[in-house]
Amino acid sequence: MRKKLGLAREAVADADAILITAGAGMGVDSGLPDFRGNEGFWEAYPPMKGLGISFFEMANPSWFERDPTLAWGFYGHRLNLYRNTEPHEGFEILRTWGQEKPGGFFVFTSNVDGQFQRALFPEDRILECHGSINHLQCASPCTDDIWSAQDQDVAVDDQTFRAQQPLPSCPRCGGLARPNVLMFGDWSWISHRSHEQESRFATWLQSIVGQKLVVVELGAGTAVPTVRMTSEQTVQRNSGALIRINMREPQVPHDQIGIAGGALETLRSLDERE
Repeated sequence: MRKKLGLAREAVADADAILITAGAGMGVDSGLPDFRGNEGFWEAYPPMKGLGISFFEMANPSWFERDPTLAWGFYGHRLNLYRNTEPHEGFEILRTWGQEKPGGFFVFTSNVDGQFQRALFPEDRILECHGSINHLQCASPCTDDIWSAQDQDVAVDDQTFRAQQPLPSCPRCGGLARPNVLMFGDWSWISHRSHEQESRFATWLQSIVGQKLVVVELGAGTAVPTVRMTSEQTVQRNSGALIRINMREPQVPHDQIGIAGGALETLRSLDERE
């Protein structure tokens, strides 16, 4: 472990630019659930266990049509939780590293919680590949508009995890609104906000061609491998170094650095000046 931490420190110090990639494990040290497996999901949402509903089944847009108060109970509770959660110190460590690099930094995350924005990362340096719970869209949808959920309050019964009326609505048609989050089996997700982020990410990658890149990946598992694939593909294309920080799945391609540890603890260790 000491050798891996030393190699990782060198990779960060030598880099001209940093790509930060993050999955659900990044938020665990802030107190957020990662919904790993049914038991983890049911521990966070006990009524779902009684109903026999898994996270995979609950994170489906069909609930907004067949049971809107249950759908908004789940997403409203998450929205409130994320709003009331302060990002852990590791976010600041990463932001400081990125600001010190001549090529700067970018964030690629599958998390929809907006924690990087809360940690004062610039909006134009973040790609949320699965959308954002802090933005809304029409559930139908009647329009491709996406709007902020900043002024939207969702009251949720703590016992039943059902949302109370009134539920969020579309300002155009008056029908039900939903989070602008890519769910499982989702054909109604409006993606242009994330596509605009993808365009800025591509422009940044082009701007650092020829520079030393380090990819710091945190808490991204294999169940939904979008983040891990992006990390590995970016390293291959840019001849960079990958530092994968993952408590349970630290495996990496040949000659890369895999560290079995939590995000905050490992970032603190890497940030120590020797």
